[in-house]
Amino acid sequence: MSRRKLHKWSIDFTGIGRPKGEKALVQLNTDLRKPMGYNEDATVARHDDKEDSPDTQKLIDKRSWDIALGPIKQIPMNFFIMWMAGNSISIFPIMMVGMMFFRPFQALISIQATFGTIEGSSSYLQKAVYILGNIVCLVLAVYKCQVMGLLPTHSSDWLAFVEAQHRMEWSGGGAAL
Repeated sequence: MSRRKLHKWSIDFTGIGRPKGEKALVQLNTDLRKPMGYNEDATVARHDDKEDSPDTQKLIDKRSWDIALGPIKQIPMNFFIMWMAGNSISIFPIMMVGMMFFRPFQALISIQATFGTIEGSSSYLQKAVYILGNIVCLVLAVYKCQVMGLLPTHSSDWLAFVEAQHRMEWSGGGAAL
């Protein structure tokens, strides 16, 4: 069997030259030079302090306030979505109202998981702000349901023998009625 010349950096995958029971790969030549710029004496500087440094605490506080103010930052977007959805009862506005209910409920249910990693002096205040923001989002969803006419707000909605309210005025956009 002819054997071809191998480079000094190659690895023998065929098993030629190994004892019969040895399964591990054997490197043919291990006297390679170190790469340029490699220094064995160089050490990596480690920061062994606990998370007590002022910068770390400042970052934790900033991140926890970002989480707490998240629902309040969603309020302008919810107003825009409410305006874009309109007041008609169709699949798109119903889906938007459903999501406006679902997201705050989901956030309120998972509040412990959201704030589980955050520890600090103002964590109770941050949780209160987070809960308040989600409640405001729920109030917006209820308001949208009332504007769309989905909430039973009149006695005629509950009782069959009471007449429904009559509109005093009708308006149309540019068309004569």
